[in-house]
Amino acid sequence: MTDSNVGHLIRRQRGLARRSQMNLAHEIGVSPRHLSFVELGKSKPSRGLLMKIAQHLDLPLRERNDWLLAAGYAPRYPETPLTGPALSRVRASLQALLDRHDPFPGVAIDPRWNVHLSNRAARRLVSGIPEDVCGTPTNLFRTALHPSGLAGRTRNFPQWSAYLLRRLDRAVVRTQDPRLAALADEIATWPDIPERHTWSHLSSDEVDDPVLSWRLELGDEELSMFSILSTFGTPMDVTLADLSIELFFPADEQTETILRRHD
Repeated sequence: MTDSNVGHLIRRQRGLARRSQMNLAHEIGVSPRHLSFVELGKSKPSRGLLMKIAQHLDLPLRERNDWLLAAGYAPRYPETPLTGPALSRVRASLQALLDRHDPFPGVAIDPRWNVHLSNRAARRLVSGIPEDVCGTPTNLFRTALHPSGLAGRTRNFPQWSAYLLRRLDRAVVRTQDPRLAALADEIATWPDIPERHTWSHLSSDEVDDPVLSWRLELGDEELSMFSILSTFGTPMDVTLADLSIELFFPADEQTETILRRHD
């Protein structure tokens, strides 16, 4: 990132956030002229100004570090391995949360939707899927959308895939991650996947239920589940800021009975 113009990164993020230059400048306490000079690369922002802009644009910690590097400053936020001793207590707490959620599936995922922690119920859902489909680590986009993964077992695949493809498209646009973009390009070649340019406009509005459920075959039975995504409230480490917990819950009594019986 050191050869990038931080002003370009600021301008791009401001555009994604749909914030005007004047509005953002007034919020952070500088003149629109000064912010314009920063975005054009005519003025180097101070470290403090850079972090204030990032805060007002709700920029993820990883990208705040990228901005600092692009401006010639040292990164501010550490990125500690989840498997390392420094995060052992946090990791244990997350795993305990997922284990207590059994017999319902639960996973901890990063921005690419790679699974870092899971419970028995989640592992049971993907058992039998080829390793090259799941990936290492297991990737939820790949596993859920691949024809040899869960796609063939998903009863409402058009609706559920629309939700996943929108999420993937937004992640690619927001992060500009080349690995995520490559995954999206690969997924676009799979059967029953709409054309890549349509993903941002896909809709599941025809669903009448209060929340979109995932209808999945498990043996000769059908599960119906909805999910809740949660994140850390006050992360100060890139690894933790990147993590989300996705917990699946039964959408009907039949699903709850089936999942409890398989426990």
